[in-house]
Formats: sequence, structure tokens, C-alpha cells
Amino acid sequence: MTHKGRIVSAVALTTLCLGLTACNDGEDSAAQESPSASAPASSDPAASDPSSESPSADPGDDAPAGGDVTAPGTKLKIGDRAVVPFKYGTDKKGTIAVTVTAIEKGTEADMAPFGEKAKGMTPYYIRMKVENVGGTDLAYSSLRLRGNLAGGGPTGVILIGDLPGKCDSESAPRDFTAKGASYETCSLSATKTDPIAVASFEEGDAYSDSPVLWTS
Repeated sequence: MTHKGRIVSAVALTTLCLGLTACNDGEDSAAQESPSASAPASSDPAASDPSSESPSADPGDDAPAGGDVTAPGTKLKIGDRAVVPFKYGTDKKGTIAVTVTAIEKGTEADMAPFGEKAKGMTPYYIRMKVENVGGTDLAYSSLRLRGNLAGGGPTGVILIGDLPGKCDSESAPRDFTAKGASYETCSLSATKTDPIAVASFEEGDAYSDSPVLWTS
């Protein structure tokens, strides 16, 4: 799945957003602004699916059993597997396993599809494998991890979209409905300051306060 690219940038001590969405980093409110350019878009098999909304994790009692769930706040290494409850849209929920396989540094030139507002930004590609652990219907769902700085702090930049050929954000396939089904995807992050060295799962109330973290 390839999304039209947008940039949201949160800057310390000020509220500044670049892109079409509000900026939530640090709980600041933000203005909205049209980007000067967008990343290429392509057809999305989930676009016509009524459940195609932002995913969230819900560690409540109604999450189907699929093995031990990784506790909020767990710190892992690249290559480790986390099992987390997962909710997508209004009617898809289950248990998934996420394995971050790499955090790769790109080049500033890779950010060209995002236009002038991406100048000075270095992209990082968070590559992962996603497995259906609970065996529920999670077809066409999608998952995004956030990149953080080495100390765990936010990058100050939120990207919406991907870079085709560099970091493709894939939706779960149609047959992602059975226990053991899996697919691979990539989450795009960027920074203007220190390197990104941490991948963060922070969907759902429990994990938003205490995310699962993968470091190299």
C-alpha cells in the first residue's frame, strides 16, 4: 500500500506543522498547511474497505488469546518478536506478533518526493514482519511503528506516506485471516537532528503511555 506523502513537524518550544494533518507530538495543538509537494500515490486495496482506519492496540479482556502478550514498556533488540493486541477500524481485532528486522538509514535525496519541506531531513526505514497470532480476520489492516532518537525522545517529524521502492507501507494481504499468516512492511520516519535508533509500538491506551521499544 502506498500513501500520498505528507510531513508534520513538531519543533520544541514552538508549535509548527508541515502537512495536512494536525500534529500531536507532545500533546501540542497545531495549524494545518498544504505541502508544496507530495509523494507518489498508487491504488490501495484497502481504500474501499470500510474498516480501513488508523490501527490501535487494545490490551483489554476481549483480545483473543494467542500466547503471552508483550507487556507495555518492554525493551527489545532488533530481531526480537513482540506479541501485542491489535484493533483496526471498528470491527477487526486480534493478536499480532511484530518483529522489527532493521532500522535502515536513507539519504536526504530520498526525501525529494516530499518537496521543499523535507530539506535537511534524513529518512529511516523501519522494516518489520507482522504475523497473525490470534487467527482472526485482519485482512487489509495495516500497522505503523514510530521512529525515535537513541535516547528514546521523539524526532519532531511525523511523516504520512512512504517512499516507493525505498520504504513501502504494505497492507495485510487478503488471506491475513489465519493463525500463522504473515507479511512484511516498512514504516518511514525522518529526523533533522540526531539519528533514529529506536522503533516504537505505541498504539492503544496502555502502549501509548509505555510503548514497546526495539533498539539496535
